[in-house]
Amino acid sequence: MKTVSKATDGRGIFIFDRGGDRKQLYDELLGDPLRRFIVRQRGDRHLLYRGTPCETLSLAQSCPTPYAETVIKEEDGTEKAYFLYFGLRPVRLPAHPHRKLWLVVVKGFGNQPLMLLTTEPLRRCRHTVWWTVAAYMKRWRIEETIRFIKQSYDLEDVRVMTCQRLQAICALVLAASFFAAIYVGTRAKLEILALHVLKAAKRIFGIPDFRYYALADGIKEVLSKAGKGILGTEIMPPPHISQFSLFSA
Repeated sequence: MKTVSKATDGRGIFIFDRGGDRKQLYDELLGDPLRRFIVRQRGDRHLLYRGTPCETLSLAQSCPTPYAETVIKEEDGTEKAYFLYFGLRPVRLPAHPHRKLWLVVVKGFGNQPLMLLTTEPLRRCRHTVWWTVAAYMKRWRIEETIRFIKQSYDLEDVRVMTCQRLQAICALVLAASFFAAIYVGTRAKLEILALHVLKAAKRIFGIPDFRYYALADGIKEVLSKAGKGILGTEIMPPPHISQFSLFSA
């Protein structure tokens, strides 16, 4: 965290899943008054609410949730709507009572509420509270994007013997995923191409909200009819480079 903070000049917010709900990380995070974070809570930690220690889960279950939002999440190839209710409470950590924190509570994802502890200066305003929830949910989108890149392009099945070649393959995969996710997906000029590519994917359940998988499948379907290899071009072997082998002892 120190390395990242230094490289970014202290900008940005650290966002952790439930594994970040532990004393060692809080001591580091709260050691810098400018460091910002959002940490999902397990529910068994005690927080100070109005000066009284309270278990996080009990505090969340009794928290008023006056705001509402609907989100669509893809699960197993289909879209599912979640009707969420959310609110907040001012809290502090018993080990760091000097630092004012906020507990953001979201009900509707499951039997237990989603609990987020954050340093962000919130107020009882739907927009600011939802911004914190959306920032945390962005983690899920990032994980889904990484999973998409690994699965759709078989990145874990790459078979090269040097680190440089592995880096080159990763660069090509990232360029291809960028093309599918950004260039094809959003540019108005290529809207017709995007429609053809999505149609070629032949999805049973239509196009899910996270449509990068459909785009990747459609591109594969389109290119499979274009032949293979580079014709009429002599491929020169790469020059010898003194570097370590990826699997050398």
